[in-house]
Amino acid sequence: MIHKIKYFLVGSPLPTEQLFEKRPNKIRALAAFSPGAISSIAYANQEIYLGLIVTGSAGLVLEFPLALVITALLAIVALSYSQTIRAYPNGGGSYIVARENLGTLAGLVAAAALMVDYILTAAVSLTAGVEAIASAFPALWPYKIEVSLVILLVITLANLRGQREAGTLMSVPVYLFLGVYLTMLFVGIVQWILYGTVPLSQLNLPSVKPLSTFIVLHAFSTGCTALTGIEAISNGVPSFKSPEIRNARITLVIMAFLMGILFLASIGLTQFMGVVSAQDETILSALAHKILGNGFAYFVVQIVTLSILAVAANTSFAGFPRVAALLANDGFLPRQLSALGDRLVFNNGILLLSIATVGLIVVFRGNSHALVPLFAIGAFLAFTLSQAGMVIHWLRSQTKNKGWSVFINGLGALVTGIAVILISVSKFLDGAWISILAIPLIVFVFFQIRSHFKHVAAQLTLRGLPPSLKPSPITRVVVPISDIHRGIVEAINFARAIAPNVTALYVELEPESGLKMEEKWHQWWPDIPLAIIPSPYRSIVGPILNYLDEIDRKYNDGQQAIIVLPEFLPAKIWQGMLHNNTARMIKNALLYQRRERGFQRVIIDVPFHLRE
Repeated sequence: MIHKIKYFLVGSPLPTEQLFEKRPNKIRALAAFSPGAISSIAYANQEIYLGLIVTGSAGLVLEFPLALVITALLAIVALSYSQTIRAYPNGGGSYIVARENLGTLAGLVAAAALMVDYILTAAVSLTAGVEAIASAFPALWPYKIEVSLVILLVITLANLRGQREAGTLMSVPVYLFLGVYLTMLFVGIVQWILYGTVPLSQLNLPSVKPLSTFIVLHAFSTGCTALTGIEAISNGVPSFKSPEIRNARITLVIMAFLMGILFLASIGLTQFMGVVSAQDETILSALAHKILGNGFAYFVVQIVTLSILAVAANTSFAGFPRVAALLANDGFLPRQLSALGDRLVFNNGILLLSIATVGLIVVFRGNSHALVPLFAIGAFLAFTLSQAGMVIHWLRSQTKNKGWSVFINGLGALVTGIAVILISVSKFLDGAWISILAIPLIVFVFFQIRSHFKHVAAQLTLRGLPPSLKPSPITRVVVPISDIHRGIVEAINFARAIAPNVTALYVELEPESGLKMEEKWHQWWPDIPLAIIPSPYRSIVGPILNYLDEIDRKYNDGQQAIIVLPEFLPAKIWQGMLHNNTARMIKNALLYQRRERGFQRVIIDVPFHLRE
């Protein structure tokens, strides 16, 4: 039943040879990798507006100039990552580039920053999408957490079904959003040309704070969230159809161009048409009202805004599992994160991202404005380390005419590094301190996991292991029993087959129950001794462990007794809940009992499967 439900939700398993057949083309790849970047106008515009509106009209006149600066920064970062794609055709994410060129520590810092950014991209995109639709349907405001989680569940299942299926599902909202928004912005530009600019001074907006350099820098840093998601393509170059480099670079250029057009046009129209949002309304909703009125077209815009922001989380689902898999392969995360699932995707990475996103949405009560201050730190720190690493890469390489590449990546490292400093300072008290604290903590966890794997490898290596010259001692076997039944019979037969010295062990929980068990025992196996140990406090595991330690000390033969555990297994999983599962408790206690006197204890489980 469980397998049927799983196959219904995520599909049947796919053979490994279909891994390359499942690569998306440029159209699907753009839909899979670009939503996080393209949709960022929803929350980036909102944060610039909220950062400047407190100063009244004097601040809002800076919206478009700030947008020009951020767009120039976008162009620099896009050119820089285009060089990264060319240099790292197997996937040139920030982690790989920084690790190979700046060292392991820098690589892990980049990886931690990128993972934080992916998680926040998913959380901010979902919450901002719900806020967009709630602007059109105010009744949804009290349920924004629940709606966000439902959409997250749908996206998670789509990604668990496989990259191609996810790309197909995301293609419709992405291209619908582009069509609707580009049309709306074109109509808005025509209206602006026909009716002219609305002077912001005529709006008589109240000023809560005086305009200052700090407020401008704060608005700039929040607006830099428009660049998040642009690195996803460089991480996923191997996902593209051949020729991978060319297709990835074309997709990156198209994505950056669309980001710039959408961002500049929407910010420009907001300022030049004098758009101001009402309470419980986003600035893009107010812009749509201004251009399209309150009719059907307005509601279409809000619905497609929700759809693009919902699937924007798919950028994280395309990138986060890959970064986690790379770290797992290098021994900095659990090995399970590097395993491909039935549908040729990293299931565990997808589920880990989903769980982290749920946590952020719930803790921050589905408020995108509260999440944004945590946001851009991770993205720009990863940008900076990646581009600095690329400068070192080009300086070391023997490539001819590499001067242009060094300049572009050096410029990218410089401007994104400055952005990291500005964002950290201006948004520190707003919540950026959480990301600043989280990134080094994650790096510390990476090193702890790596240390564990090294410790394990050192203990498992065969290097320096001399051949044993001692003869193997005669094996001793202990079989714990609770009663005499068919499962016990198979366990005893197996024990006698592997050792001449077999002892059965019974824990007496009630007085005189041991005498009754001894009488029954000798009717079946008179030649096998039965040890009976009383347990006045009705414990089972403790007396068994004490008995084993006692007889091992008694024999002192250079080994520990082997445990053969009889265990019957019900036909249905739920039926197992009706039984004590004592064998499992004994097995767990023995497995995690540390070795004594330098010897390990062997535990053998003899299952007896019950029929339905």
